[in-house]
Amino acid sequence: MEKTVDKKMTIINFIFIAVVFIGLFLYMVYVDGIDNIIQLLQNVNYFWVLGGIACVVIQWICEAIVLHLPIKKMYPNQSFANSFKVNMIGQLFNNITPFSSGGQPIQAYVFSKSGKRVSDSLSAMAIKFVVTQVALVLFTLIVIIFEFSFFSNLMSNFIWLAIVGFSINIIAILVVLLAGFKKRAITIITDPVIRFLGKLKILKHPDETIEKLSHSIDNFREQFLIIRSEKMMVFKMFIIATIQSLAYYSITYMVYRAFGNTGIGFWQIIPVQAFLLLIMTFAPTPGSGLAAEGGFLLLFQSIFKNGTINLSILFWRLYTFYLPIIIGALFYIKKE
Repeated sequence: MEKTVDKKMTIINFIFIAVVFIGLFLYMVYVDGIDNIIQLLQNVNYFWVLGGIACVVIQWICEAIVLHLPIKKMYPNQSFANSFKVNMIGQLFNNITPFSSGGQPIQAYVFSKSGKRVSDSLSAMAIKFVVTQVALVLFTLIVIIFEFSFFSNLMSNFIWLAIVGFSINIIAILVVLLAGFKKRAITIITDPVIRFLGKLKILKHPDETIEKLSHSIDNFREQFLIIRSEKMMVFKMFIIATIQSLAYYSITYMVYRAFGNTGIGFWQIIPVQAFLLLIMTFAPTPGSGLAAEGGFLLLFQSIFKNGTINLSILFWRLYTFYLPIIIGALFYIKKE
């Protein structure tokens, strides 16, 4: 299963990531000037910088807990240290593959190395996905409702994109739930698609693929029914996933304050950051490269002080993108 991560494509993705980072740095030097950058770094408020690091760590821990709880229910001997390692490896591959497509396969592979069935691991990750997405959507909607005036004025030209983004998240949640409740509702769509891909010679052995998918859905439904009976565990996952979302959204506010910006409140930054996350999900590049940086510039340039936005983008990406890659790579190298 580790072969699902193509080495050649991984190298290409890393090159793309490096080019984007270098391009951002050169753009920042060209626009702001090296003297201004040095001055900003000298005057940065390291209290808020450390606050950003704390938010990143809290996000990682919460995400690992949300993954750990269902796996622990299936395998009582599962350790949190192993769940945290698997989570960080997943963050690495999510960030270096388009649409975050590489995380779950490699996580299932790493779990399998400690004796867990791949189908069980994928079931736990599907449950984690549903709970996390529900927490994310509900938390964001509540904040937007309370800060609707500020959000609607700032995002007046992009409301349609926010609606599309929220709709896609809700559809994704419904698809996973259907797999848990109504197998036929999923296979009636997937089976013809798989057979069609087989006729086009894009997919080899379509009948075998359909059989494997059917078996995986059956196993997921079995685990899903077990998890459904664990209402307290699901509630804990939901609360922790909400804290995870809050920690992730808070990183932008920490960056905002680190460079001496004031005037915009914490709860006003959060819905804008949530909207940026929606934009990033559409980007087909590793780690949403270019879309993330461009979206941050587009949405926050009117909020940040002149001369601080570009360095703020760099710090934000270091927190949310480059740091998880570095830490995830360390765990991956030592995974054996």
